[in-house]
Amino acid sequence: MEFKSVLLDEKAIKRTLTRVAHEIIEKNKGIENIVLIGIKRRGVPLAERIADLIEQIEGKKVLVSSVDITLYRDDLTSINEQPVLNNADLGIDVKDKKIILVDDVLYTGRTARAAIDAIIANGRPQMIQLAVLVDRGHRELPIRADYVGKNIPTSGKEMISVELLEIDGEDSVSIFEL
Repeated sequence: MEFKSVLLDEKAIKRTLTRVAHEIIEKNKGIENIVLIGIKRRGVPLAERIADLIEQIEGKKVLVSSVDITLYRDDLTSINEQPVLNNADLGIDVKDKKIILVDDVLYTGRTARAAIDAIIANGRPQMIQLAVLVDRGHRELPIRADYVGKNIPTSGKEMISVELLEIDGEDSVSIFEL
């Protein structure tokens, strides 16, 4: 793998998430019944950051949860023969809520679809929206994000790497050539 470029640094990620937080508030006409659900792994700290930004803007907290979609992936044979669902119970009631799924990179759409399946298995939300830090294209399913931090068109020979302070010790989005 050959490093090509840093696309977003710490300040750019903060600005991007601030914009996404404002867009979420505007599109939903406030924050009533909103729940942010981060897709493990890097979607969780992103959801928590967005929730903190929304609280700074609106003065109220929004619920944050997480989903581990291992059991729901449709490409499990390439991941693990015996998938394990780590949190079938999301720890929140999704019924009649506006769910905003949060992930770091939107690529084929399979992870988002699997997360939607996991949420619906827990109840029927009013709606499900998708927020991503990076949309790199190459969809295999008819999935699109409602909130996109940055569109980064890539080739099939490129990879987007998101590093977050909470997991990796630094904030950055980089592109690599495979």
